[in-house]
Amino acid sequence: MGLDGQAMNGSLRSTLASLQPSGVILFARNIESPEQTWQLLRDSQAAVRRPMFLCVDMEGGTVDRLKKVIAPVPPVEKVFATDSPKLFRLHGHIIGLEMRALGFNTDFAPVFDLRLPASRSVLTSRAASADPQEVVRYAQEFLRGLKLAQVLGCGKHFPGLGGANLDSHKDMPVVSKEWKQMWAEDLAPYRQLHRQLPFAMVCHAAYPDVTKDKLPASLSRKWMRDVLRDKIGYRGIILSDDLEMGGVLASGSIEQVAVETLRAGADMFLVCQSLNPDPDLPVRAYEAVLQEAEKDRRFAAHVAQASARILKFKQRSAGLKVISPRPKTKVIQTLKELVRDFSNLVEEMQEGIPHEDVAQNRSSREKQA
Repeated sequence: MGLDGQAMNGSLRSTLASLQPSGVILFARNIESPEQTWQLLRDSQAAVRRPMFLCVDMEGGTVDRLKKVIAPVPPVEKVFATDSPKLFRLHGHIIGLEMRALGFNTDFAPVFDLRLPASRSVLTSRAASADPQEVVRYAQEFLRGLKLAQVLGCGKHFPGLGGANLDSHKDMPVVSKEWKQMWAEDLAPYRQLHRQLPFAMVCHAAYPDVTKDKLPASLSRKWMRDVLRDKIGYRGIILSDDLEMGGVLASGSIEQVAVETLRAGADMFLVCQSLNPDPDLPVRAYEAVLQEAEKDRRFAAHVAQASARILKFKQRSAGLKVISPRPKTKVIQTLKELVRDFSNLVEEMQEGIPHEDVAQNRSSREKQA
């Protein structure tokens, strides 16, 4: 669930204690300073019995929630243009170091979507390449970089938004692609990297040529159970994208879509309060799931299975057991310099400028961080 505000209060503490969410996600509106962010995450965890996924969207570029409190990280597009697997991994590692310094343990990145003309105006610089093998090459290293910092990653947006020309925050995109093309292209990153993915985030777009209906993938049994679980063999956590987005609310109320995404095969869903901060929304979604489970045995069995999968994952996840120390001014300053050096290195590699000195400085600061 998302949070409204930058500090713990009685109402939020009561909601967290009552719902016991599996995680919280912060946005730029929640992040004012390193110390404040760390304290908000620490206070949120204190209200919940089990270790939580402490989440943020950190891709670099347009999706960089920490740029004002540390420094702007280059976008995927620019990093990929260096054609350097070492920098792909360093991209993930630096983002992971930033997140860990502020208390996060889960990053909803990298983007697996293909960089196609249809989605260029929507995804902008967030996608690496139109070639699925190049997307795999980048994403694999980025995930390794996150793992080095003990941060969990997430492939998104399953089954692929490369062919979508609408923003699913507002409307539901309809992607016209045949199954064979989807399997060979958009699904290739998930097929090849599914064993490295803690989370797979499912999008709010429809694929009528594949499913023969107009349901978004986030409400589709075919996409989540038949394709992702059975055909691809994914055994991690299936996460539905934010249920406040217009792309899914076109199919029903927050209560209805919360129930139906789980029924279709999701283990967990997001209610981010990112578009319309409303503390009642997570409660409404939670209560709808609880009420449905009380009257539908099959639904209750799936919820129990999903819960068991998440709890088992948490028990064996070393990263969730790491408690980040209160951020020190020196550490944050080192991270700022590290990010700036990395940004310079990316620019210089694109321009063909020798970068040995920058790389050496970066390595030294990375060790300090």
